[in-house]
Amino acid sequence: MAIDFEALRKKLGQLSGTNSKRARFWRPEEGKEYNIRIIGFQDNDGNPFQERYFYYNIGNNPGLLAPYQFGKPDPIQELITKLRDEGSKESYELAKKLYPKMRCYAAVIVRGEESEGVRLWAFGKQVYQSLLNVMLDPDYGDITDVNEGHDVKVLSTKAPGMKWATTDVRPRPKSTPLGSAGDVKNWTSAIPNLDDFYQLESYEKLESIINNWLNADDETVQEETKEHRVEAKTKDTGKTFNKIDDAFADLEDFDL
Repeated sequence: MAIDFEALRKKLGQLSGTNSKRARFWRPEEGKEYNIRIIGFQDNDGNPFQERYFYYNIGNNPGLLAPYQFGKPDPIQELITKLRDEGSKESYELAKKLYPKMRCYAAVIVRGEESEGVRLWAFGKQVYQSLLNVMLDPDYGDITDVNEGHDVKVLSTKAPGMKWATTDVRPRPKSTPLGSAGDVKNWTSAIPNLDDFYQLESYEKLESIINNWLNADDETVQEETKEHRVEAKTKDTGKTFNKIDDAFADLEDFDL
């Protein structure tokens, strides 16, 4: 039997902690300013970033990868489609809880922490839009270019009374190389595989999770959805809708 050495390396990394999510992900500390360099993902249709869609708030699961984004059958998406077809206020309120949310990812080198190697930075829609706007600005262009790209200043702050911190990203005005030729070779060949950190559950497993959640928490779901009436100004988007179809359409554009 042939030995799968790549599988052995992955297992060793798991046992030693070097491939753990904590070790391979980076998150800016609140109130601390960072300089980072984004390294574009390879073979990603020209997009230096990666996107993943997750279902949240279903039972005790912190986040479930949505199979539909990989072209696979998806029981939760099927339920959302059914709720849309029903077109009632109640179906909207339940669909709003189920709709997948987008998370975006960049491979980064944190200046001053280069010894940590390439790590993955996860962020939401607003930071993603800011970074895309920077790259479309002719004054900056491809900030991920290893020779003439730009470092990015990252600052996460939370205003008084706010639940979540906001992250500000600004490109450094001067272009600089990513690093030495040796660093560039090592870092660009060591970008973590995002799919190593998230498990795609089977259709049957997701079907069981959603059915258990709907059946066990039926009263809870009904009580919680009372807080999200279609006619009222929603807490998440600050928008009002007079038609159910408009409310459903807006869900597709709303991401955390």
